[in-house]
Amino acid sequence: MTVQQIAILCVLVVTAALFIWGRWRHDIVALAALIVSVALGLVSPNLAFTGFGNPAVITVACVLILSYGLQTTGVMDQLASKMLPSASGLTVSITALCGVAAILSAFMNNIGALALLMPIALKTATRLGVPPGRLLMPVSFASILGGMITLTGTPPNLIVSGFRSQTEAGSFAMFDFAPVGIAVTLGGLALILLGGWRLVPSRQRSAVASFETAPYIIEAVVTDESKLPGQTLRVIELSLEALDAQVVGLVRRGRRISAPSPHREIHNGDILVIEADPESIGDALSTLGLSLPPVVKDPDPEKQTESKAAKKVDASPSETPGKKDAEETRLQSGDVVLMELAVRPNAALVGLSVKRIDMRNRFGVNLIALSRDGKESMTRLNATPIRSGDVLLVQGTDDSILEFANLYGCIPLAERALRMPDRKKAWIAAAIMVVAVAGAAFGLLPAAVTFSAGVVAVAVFKIVPPRKLYEPIDWTVIVLLGALIPVAEAMSTTGAADLLARGMIETIAQNNPVFTLVILLVVTMTLSDFMNNAATAAVMCPIALGAAAQLQVSPDAYLMAVAVGASCAFLTPIGHQNNTLILGPGGFRFGDYWRLGLPLEAIVIVIGVPMLLWVWPL
Repeated sequence: MTVQQIAILCVLVVTAALFIWGRWRHDIVALAALIVSVALGLVSPNLAFTGFGNPAVITVACVLILSYGLQTTGVMDQLASKMLPSASGLTVSITALCGVAAILSAFMNNIGALALLMPIALKTATRLGVPPGRLLMPVSFASILGGMITLTGTPPNLIVSGFRSQTEAGSFAMFDFAPVGIAVTLGGLALILLGGWRLVPSRQRSAVASFETAPYIIEAVVTDESKLPGQTLRVIELSLEALDAQVVGLVRRGRRISAPSPHREIHNGDILVIEADPESIGDALSTLGLSLPPVVKDPDPEKQTESKAAKKVDASPSETPGKKDAEETRLQSGDVVLMELAVRPNAALVGLSVKRIDMRNRFGVNLIALSRDGKESMTRLNATPIRSGDVLLVQGTDDSILEFANLYGCIPLAERALRMPDRKKAWIAAAIMVVAVAGAAFGLLPAAVTFSAGVVAVAVFKIVPPRKLYEPIDWTVIVLLGALIPVAEAMSTTGAADLLARGMIETIAQNNPVFTLVILLVVTMTLSDFMNNAATAAVMCPIALGAAAQLQVSPDAYLMAVAVGASCAFLTPIGHQNNTLILGPGGFRFGDYWRLGLPLEAIVIVIGVPMLLWVWPL
């Protein structure tokens, strides 16, 4: 064993130990490992940062942006609402949630898929009166399993494909992972659904660091596209029950009808006044196919005069001619956000209505919904006098909202994930993702190029506001991958990977290619339970290639074993971000995961090994 081989193995052992310890973030540890490797002469200084240009790193970043676009436009909300039953028992609900989670995570980031389904799972658990963890853990594991099906489903697949590109065979294609991935996913789902979910401990939900508001009141207009005209309010209310939302009023021809009869028929152009929790607003609009009402200027000259007089009284000194047109343009630019504003005591806004201060024209800000404690009746949303303690859900640019908040005494609340569906943009976002996936699947261009083109399209069509284009990227993962790839490659250049592979083959596998495959899968799964899955794949791929070279067999089955093993982190809350995400809401403890995770990993081995040998013969 050479000095360089000892050095790179020491670096990796210390790095893995720090990953498992968890005292420092994974990206910091990976960056430190890269710097140490350069200092020891294991990685050339000129090649130290080539990992950040690796196609796998670029693809991961682009997939995160495209997935975010699908979330914010309501594509996934509409898909989930159509695929999930609104009123069903526990078994059917778990089956539907897990099935949707697996399907979504095959084509989008699996963390994003879980984030979309978590609110639905929590509401379903409340409806059924079961601990939330009974639904959250199966959904989390299903989303992890589904990520194994495609190239872009999870970062380890992209890492493995990148290492395979170094061989004569080239990188893996979009659906090369599907045969093994689908078989393992179906086997895992079968275990979960046929009683495996009963192994999940019953825990009470932990307190979530968030803030609570009263339900929001929102006005939504009925159009022909919503398919609601002709239906009764009773039918609509049944559709909203699963979302904990309800219709509290109806506006027809400008006249509000409070407590309308459930048998009243809905007409095109009606405005429904809906009460919903903040997280359910987007789901309610998506489920019913409703739109926010357009802002129409008041045709009454007397009211216009009154509005202008109020505007003159309330106008700030900074208001200048032409600002109105500028705000209109700014609001329509697509670079808008949703923000919640709390009205302070004695604020200048108290007693005024949004219509009176002409908030849209003066600031380029729309009032979307209003939250108020108590059940007192309100008039039309824009005409309702604001009270101290009200919470406003507004839409506009960051600058325009903050300008309004500062002038009228409102406090922006902590950021919370709130989405408003946009049908036109939803179709565009879905089309962009389909084209990007198809381009990668049919090999028209490399995956990194097709998904980068998708990001350009997302920016051009303003699916994601340009100023927020890079916010969906998890930069800790990007730095982790970019820093660790050169370190992992140093295992090959120093011969350490071949040395480890030879030792594993001769002492444990006894030169048996099949035993070597099993050992690679088990070791990768074990490491993935304590290390970041992408880091595990980067460390194990050189060993897999070295083992294939030693045994003179095709490396494909070994690389695929690494891909499967790196994705199967089911024993701890730290192995995969999905498991960490459900830790608090599910009220879980560190040792709760293995009860369902251990049988699941056994199923992965039992199904995965024969499938790997059949699809990718040695």
